[in-house]
Amino acid sequence: MGNVAVQSIHVHPVKAFQGFSPREAVVEPWGLAGDRRWTLVDDGGKVVTQRQEPRLALAAAELLAGGGVRLSAPGQTPLTVSVPEPAGTVPVDVFGTKVEAVPAAEAAHAWCSAWLRADVRLVHMDDPAARRPVDPEYALPGETVSFADGYPLLIATTASLDALNSLIAEGAHAHEGPLPMNRFRPNVVVAGTEPWAEEHWSRISVGEVLFRVAKPSGRCVVTTVDQDTAVRGREPLRTLARHRKVGSGLIFGQNLVPLSPGTIRIGDPVRVLE
Repeated sequence: MGNVAVQSIHVHPVKAFQGFSPREAVVEPWGLAGDRRWTLVDDGGKVVTQRQEPRLALAAAELLAGGGVRLSAPGQTPLTVSVPEPAGTVPVDVFGTKVEAVPAAEAAHAWCSAWLRADVRLVHMDDPAARRPVDPEYALPGETVSFADGYPLLIATTASLDALNSLIAEGAHAHEGPLPMNRFRPNVVVAGTEPWAEEHWSRISVGEVLFRVAKPSGRCVVTTVDQDTAVRGREPLRTLARHRKVGSGLIFGQNLVPLSPGTIRIGDPVRVLE
């Protein structure tokens, strides 16, 4: 496969907001340190993502020392939000799973509600080791996850994105391509593989850290949101449905669960162990 290595790393402190791309990141059992520990919920306690609110793509969250975040969005005065004191939790509905989380300060609710023009609250996962198990159908006992869609990390490859963009270029919505990797909101982007090679991995190492590959990532309407403009299109779901459909899922990228602690860095070799 040649020189297979980490090209970029991505951390999204608030689910559905823009993230940032550090040169290295600590791998915790439930995901990259600081990744998706915060999320918005609606007045019924359901998680709010770009599925319902594409404009979330335009809001950014900067991770601060201690786990707080600095929120920013066009036309809004930036707001610093501290990790809330664990005085009490509220139930949050993450795609049908009930998870306890700690509400942020009132100022955060007001800021986010003003930005979205909707009644939302910002909540924090205080104890990811105990709050939310990974889908038991694909998990080992004790595995947990942050507010990510379902698994601690998502890995994608540049070769597969290039292959997908070639397929998009042949289709009816070729004008929408080529798509950037941020449509898929991965944590780790790997260069140097063959297209779709990641679909055959079951255990890998990234630098010093071991991972098991839990399952392919089924993609949703969020991938059709331009992360720079918040405008929705038809791709890549139209092309994935034609070329990368497995069962009822439209597949791009793989979900990872860490098997060991450590730090991953840009340039780290990625080795397929089985």
